[in-house]
Amino acid sequence: MTAERQDDPAAPDAPEPAGPKVDLEELALRAKPRPVTRINRRVLMLLSGTGLLLIFGATIFALDPPRLFDRGGTGRELYRTDNNPTPEGLEALPRNYGDLPKPPVELGPPLPGDLGGAVLETERGLGIERTPNLPFRPSPEDDAARAERIRQARMAQQGRESGVFFQLTSRAGGAIQPDVAGAGMPVALGTAPTDRNPFDVARAGETGGQLELDLRNDQNLQGRKLDFLNQGIDAKIYNPYTLQDPASPYQVMAGTIISASLVTGINSDLPGRVVAQVTENLYDSVSGAYLLIPQGSRMIGTYDSVVAFGQERALVVWQRIIMPDGSSIVIENLPATDTAGYAGLEDEVNFHTWRLLKGIALSTLLGVSTELTFGDQESDLVAAIRESTQDSANQAGQRLTERNLNIQPTITIRPGWPLRIIVNKDMVLRPYRG
Repeated sequence: MTAERQDDPAAPDAPEPAGPKVDLEELALRAKPRPVTRINRRVLMLLSGTGLLLIFGATIFALDPPRLFDRGGTGRELYRTDNNPTPEGLEALPRNYGDLPKPPVELGPPLPGDLGGAVLETERGLGIERTPNLPFRPSPEDDAARAERIRQARMAQQGRESGVFFQLTSRAGGAIQPDVAGAGMPVALGTAPTDRNPFDVARAGETGGQLELDLRNDQNLQGRKLDFLNQGIDAKIYNPYTLQDPASPYQVMAGTIISASLVTGINSDLPGRVVAQVTENLYDSVSGAYLLIPQGSRMIGTYDSVVAFGQERALVVWQRIIMPDGSSIVIENLPATDTAGYAGLEDEVNFHTWRLLKGIALSTLLGVSTELTFGDQESDLVAAIRESTQDSANQAGQRLTERNLNIQPTITIRPGWPLRIIVNKDMVLRPYRG
């Protein structure tokens, strides 16, 4: 029975025979894409070249079109402007700025008689340009302005021609003669006496032959002393002020002396504040029955830190007084004096002499050591080195000495130093009830 089923191919239960095996590489997972149509490279290059030639030709035609149609070799003018007739009114006009007619010469104002030529010669020599639009009849103000221009130009010329270093001395050993044309300016050496301004009036009698002193070269301030002697005299013989009654019985009159002593010291090397304390009670100036400034009041002030050469006293001023009860009054820079009434305070003064001597000794030592370093037998190079070293040492020593000389003295006032304050204006206070 089993054999019959195997031999019968039509039997429903018989399995189908397996086909041959297919190679895995021959299996296609995707469908083949459509073929792409490509243009031939030669055709593409030909089309590109033709397009470039067309663009190049169009550019040439746009830039210079007449040459393509000009067969005769020369361009044809459409409109000529050279042969146009010029109007009669424009024919006589100048063609450029060089053909413009020159303006007529304008005559200046009349000159003052025989001095006119000298004035013109002076202005030309000083390079002064003529002022335009001057009136025909000049006024005294115009003459004064012209004289001032000549004076300024002469001063500028003298400044340019003068040397860097000069000495103001007269030939006769007296004062320098003032320049009449220079309005009191000294006559430069070598200047001709005839070179003067004809418009200026002689003012030698007004100045009296005296010149202003140079305060920078006048160490003793002689010019200030002359000003003090020559100050104006008051011709009034009556005092315009009337008698004044005291405004209050609690008043400290001008001239009252306040006794005090320093609480803080003073050193003039640096500016600063100073504090003093009143050592005696101060009563009213009229009756002396009311205590106005008690003992123990504090005074606030300041001192001058700028010390002149040879100064031995410190300048101290006071600005405020504070009472023990907290009340205070402002005073206007009352000066401090010593117990004898001399202005300023004097205690200890340091002139820095030892520092100056050390600088001089160091300068001398540098010069001597430089001189002794080299012998007598020396070559040109050694001599040059020696001279250069000596010059450098000399300059260094001089600058060191100058800096030591420029150090101002130091004034020192110790704490507790007694002093006095002089009242210069009346002060209205109230009785102290501490």
